[in-house]
Amino acid sequence: MESTLLDILNYTDHSREKRSQGAQLVARTPKLIKELLDIIAQIDTDVSCKAAWVLEYTIKQDLTLLIPYLDDFITILPRVYKDAAVRPMAKLCELIAIDFYKTKSIAYQKVLKLQHRTAITEIGFDWMITDQKVAVKAYTMTALYWLGTEFDWVHPELKNILESNYSTGSAAYQARARQVLKKLNR
Repeated sequence: MESTLLDILNYTDHSREKRSQGAQLVARTPKLIKELLDIIAQIDTDVSCKAAWVLEYTIKQDLTLLIPYLDDFITILPRVYKDAAVRPMAKLCELIAIDFYKTKSIAYQKVLKLQHRTAITEIGFDWMITDQKVAVKAYTMTALYWLGTEFDWVHPELKNILESNYSTGSAAYQARARQVLKKLNR
């Protein structure tokens, strides 16, 4: 089965069609998520980025598919550094934070441990203060906003970063920062 997954990943590009093909295979065989995570952990390879794209596309369809592999996902997060892999990982962190704090899904309420939330918070701040693409920062702003509803220190730190970087941020950065700052100032 792994060769089938690798075959698909080798032909995957950023197009929805190609990512969808990989996601369909993984959704039919969820144990492949572990293999995707193992491939993502090979952080220096191009296929690592493609695996991250397929993981994101799969998990966006059903966030609960990641639950059995949450520890692996959290362990890999701080190691991922290529732009093309960081973006989907940041998107998944955003989705998890929204699911846990806003939607309050029973599935994530049961399994998202304090250590997971703390790790997502730490990597989120790392992404916010390092040279990352705007999509990574946008997803991370939202994730940190929701994490800050639990951790008191997060909102002041996030607000400080957003205000400090606002004038030099891109239009997309500024747009998301405005939304988050509006919530923080309530």
